[in-house]
Amino acid sequence: MSDTLGPRALNRALLARQLLLQPAEVTPLEAVRHLCGLQAQAPFPPYYGLWSRLRGFRPEQLGQLLLDRQVVRIALMRGTVHLVAAEDCLWLRPLVQPLFERDLRTNTAYKKPLAPLDLDAVAERARAVLAEEPHTPSALGKRLAEEWPDTPPAALAHAARGLLPLVQVPPRAVWGRSGRTTLAEAEDWLGRPLDRHGSLDDLVSRYLAAFGPASVADVQVWSGLTRLGEVVDRLRPRLRVFRTEQGREVFDLPEAPRPDPATPAPPRFIAEFDNLLLSHADRTRVLPEDARKRVFGVPNGVFPGTILVDGLVRGSWRITRSGKAATLEIEPYERVSTKDRQALEDEGARLLRFAVGEEAGDIRVAPLA
Repeated sequence: MSDTLGPRALNRALLARQLLLQPAEVTPLEAVRHLCGLQAQAPFPPYYGLWSRLRGFRPEQLGQLLLDRQVVRIALMRGTVHLVAAEDCLWLRPLVQPLFERDLRTNTAYKKPLAPLDLDAVAERARAVLAEEPHTPSALGKRLAEEWPDTPPAALAHAARGLLPLVQVPPRAVWGRSGRTTLAEAEDWLGRPLDRHGSLDDLVSRYLAAFGPASVADVQVWSGLTRLGEVVDRLRPRLRVFRTEQGREVFDLPEAPRPDPATPAPPRFIAEFDNLLLSHADRTRVLPEDARKRVFGVPNGVFPGTILVDGLVRGSWRITRSGKAATLEIEPYERVSTKDRQALEDEGARLLRFAVGEEAGDIRVAPLA
């Protein structure tokens, strides 16, 4: 008979894995490794993601890791850009290649112009172009169009992204600096070959360490891969097996932390696009249904920064700037206690100091709609 884990037990386990119950005493690189990367399609959310998790985190620490090529930004899980440790990039990218191959066959914008091409030849030409120097996607597409003039350059650049492990190189995403998306081939950038011996067993285990306990559907949503049930079945003798209150099987590493459900969860500001909210098929362990509708209802595909109160999403946040002035705008989704509101404002003041320095501005809490 499997033990049952209620919603609060699943919530506290996830927060513990995500380093959100209390600030972690680890280095930024150790945190990036443990979390199996941070979603990073926008340049700076990973900085806020680490700020919310680590004691004493400074943005220049992550910026230097990018400059030193110890971490990279590359499309991986779900086909989205993640910031990962360099060594994880080298084994994860081959494992998720089926995602990109599927996209090249099914992408509504590009499948038709790419269908007649020899994609191996496109990959080889793109690799040669990028070996000269990093290129923006636009410049890469134009170079490839010299060889395939009847194919739109944007389609050719998209093909290169799906065929090759392309990292986005600095100064893009270095705190305090700006830069266009500029691509290099990962093996050239890191001076090391891809590791094609990584296993799906390792991928599932790393996921559970950062996001468990979880179901097969959960790990498939996080990774974007399918048919992982057979992988979990292979690992089953080495895993703890639980059931949710709805009877769904969830799996976990035996020694992973599963705190008492009564463990306090202080208010937290969660970064935009944070994997905390995007890495389960059943997001209710941290994202109640009413909050989910508001978070995913933001126009233009923008995924807002969110606020955790007692471990659950209870609002959103953003920082607006006008000249040198900055304002942290907090939008609660429901009434919060006086104690939690004060804790949010105290944590918000710390967030403003991190974002804009000691000349931080106002905190505004929107009235309930």
